[in-house]
Amino acid sequence: MAKYSLRHAFAEALVDLGKKYPNLVALEADLQDSTQSIQFMKAFPERYIQVGIAEQNMMGIAAGLALSGKIPVTHTFACFASMRACEQVRTSIAYPKLNVKIFVSHCGVSAGTAGTSHHAIEDIAIMRAIPNMTVIAPGDAREMRQAAEAAIRYDGPAYVRVGAGEAEDVYTETHHFEIGKATVLRDGNDATIISTGQLMYEAVCASDELRKQGKKIRVLQMGTVKPIDREVILEAAEETGFIVTIEEHNVVGGLGGAVAEVAAEIGKAKVRRLGIQDRFSPVGTAAYILGEEMLTINDIIVSLLEFVKE
Repeated sequence: MAKYSLRHAFAEALVDLGKKYPNLVALEADLQDSTQSIQFMKAFPERYIQVGIAEQNMMGIAAGLALSGKIPVTHTFACFASMRACEQVRTSIAYPKLNVKIFVSHCGVSAGTAGTSHHAIEDIAIMRAIPNMTVIAPGDAREMRQAAEAAIRYDGPAYVRVGAGEAEDVYTETHHFEIGKATVLRDGNDATIISTGQLMYEAVCASDELRKQGKKIRVLQMGTVKPIDREVILEAAEETGFIVTIEEHNVVGGLGGAVAEVAAEIGKAKVRRLGIQDRFSPVGTAAYILGEEMLTINDIIVSLLEFVKE
């Protein structure tokens, strides 16, 4: 499999979309190299607004642009969009259901050594609790490009979440991203793994390794956390009876919480949540932190086997 940065994939897709949508405008909060919005700036300098380190103001400007018929796309880190500018996102964008796209990078613990202030382990919980907000978390470059176009075509506010590092390719030409629909990456009836974001790769690798041991584990990529694909969760609950969720986010309020809510309502399956276990992660490289949080491929395999045995 090949690796590619989702930030670059989004930036490239946005430039292509800028050619199709002359009313598309990009806004940046002084992180153009990190978010890669610099690519849009070079292609369409007259449609690029640098607001500086002023995320709250950026959301207000984006709301005004949306009211003027533009399609504004804001760029910043996940921790800043979801927390520093939360009130503006909620009240100025989501409440009137404006057509603003909030692209965020450095989600989860991918900011690594930047530390807790730059880790974003609460953003899915915050954003999915806001009415009218769509929450998208693609897992590789192909899904990212498809998700970018889907978000721009969608009429309403959307939060698009990616990590800072490169992601292994998992999607194939037969896979298709659609807002509100999960993607079946592996078939199986012994148990189900539901992933979101870049841990999609670890989920697929764990399933493939367990298949060698005679266990057929279904893998679903929940590229949209909100609206959640209730139908595919229901099918997994009825057909496999056991669901493990995997996310680079606090297990409280994230993908695991969303899946557990559905499962609890139907009462059909046990759900175990793998992710950040409701604590602030240590400072280190992203790979080191994921290891400490037991989110490596081997950790997922061990946890799943233990859960099934229980």
